[in-house]
Amino acid sequence: MTAADKITSVRLIMAPVFFVIYLFPGCFPSVFTPAWTVPVLWIIFVLSEITDMLDGMVARKRKEVSDFGKLYDPFADTLTQITYFLCFVIDGILPSILFLVVLYREFSILFVRNLMLKKGLTQGARMSGKVKTVSYILAGGLALLASSAARLGLSGELFRWFALAAKAAFALSVAVAVMSFIDYLLVYVKTSKNR
Repeated sequence: MTAADKITSVRLIMAPVFFVIYLFPGCFPSVFTPAWTVPVLWIIFVLSEITDMLDGMVARKRKEVSDFGKLYDPFADTLTQITYFLCFVIDGILPSILFLVVLYREFSILFVRNLMLKKGLTQGARMSGKVKTVSYILAGGLALLASSAARLGLSGELFRWFALAAKAAFALSVAVAVMSFIDYLLVYVKTSKNR
């Protein structure tokens, strides 16, 4: 593994840690208050996004861009983002129907990437995929704000505004994700005709 791949691996470790910490207070409500999870969840969320930027920069700087890295990075992104979204769906902050569209999109991209691999091609992140990732981060951040407000006992009007903003951002990110999938699919169709 290159240095960039090791940085990517940090996200794969942090995603299940986020999940466990997010749900932990609910398992023991009489023992643990959810307020302590707020700074921990934000640290994990921010560090995950920093490693996402950092791994690409390190790979390019050290000239370690590889076919493995081109697949490993989006794989880590997807697992991390799906973990966040699942937590927010469980809490009722994000709609489950939109989460299902995200899952379908991500599995479909995986299928398209496998088809391309079969043809000897590796499809790294495209601009549409990067825009999708930014929209996922925005939706995740707003949902975490809503969750944080509830965990800190601010579950009145502030929570409702954050939750509404998170739902709107999530709906937009799902639309961007679907357009991104179409972009990847068109690349696959074009490369298939040329081979």
